[in-house]
Amino acid sequence: MWRDALSRRRLATLGSLVLLTAFSYAMIAVRVAKTGNDPTYLNLVWNLFLAWIPFALALLVYDGYRRGASAFPLAVGAALWLVFFPNAPYIVTDFELLRNPSSVPIWYDVVLVSVAAWTGLLLGFISLYLVHSVARRIVGTLNSWVLVVAVLALGSYGIYLGRFERWNSWDLVARPEYLLPRIWEHVSAPLSQGQSIAVTAVFTAFLTLSYFVFYNFARLGGLDRPERRSSS
Repeated sequence: MWRDALSRRRLATLGSLVLLTAFSYAMIAVRVAKTGNDPTYLNLVWNLFLAWIPFALALLVYDGYRRGASAFPLAVGAALWLVFFPNAPYIVTDFELLRNPSSVPIWYDVVLVSVAAWTGLLLGFISLYLVHSVARRIVGTLNSWVLVVAVLALGSYGIYLGRFERWNSWDLVARPEYLLPRIWEHVSAPLSQGQSIAVTAVFTAFLTLSYFVFYNFARLGGLDRPERRSSS
């Protein structure tokens, strides 16, 4: 019965996220039609797609742990998840699109970006919650929270790299010879990187506090019980 409830809960969550994404896409389509193919907000289509990647990877890690997967595939899945995780909360920075003059009423654009940002945050927090629930059973409660804060700090730095320096997650694989030296510049001389420190610190605080609220609501609903299945 518990597994049936879990399946229903997962389907309900997945369906809700799909509906939110579809609503965002519908609002974008209406806006493009209204403005005569103004491409300003079309980047939200791609950003929302990228936000689904860490969600999908977290599900793989979570289900892999429950099925008794070995450490190596879980570590690989978690590493890939970490690389793509910043894409989910990154959509919050798309509020800067509201600065662009437009014939579309401002209230419409506010709702559009809010829905997209909310969807991205939910996808990111749910994916983090799934990985967190696995980590808690492997390394303990306190250590898992240390990992959560570290992930959110790294994700916040990833948001900085994406918004202000225009790097992408796949550049770690496609162009590491350019991206890694830039990261090393930030690490080796942090005091000269005022903007990156400020952006990372503010987003880390925002995401940590927001995730803590999300985590407690999720725990009230009993959403995470990834017990490993017996191999016998």
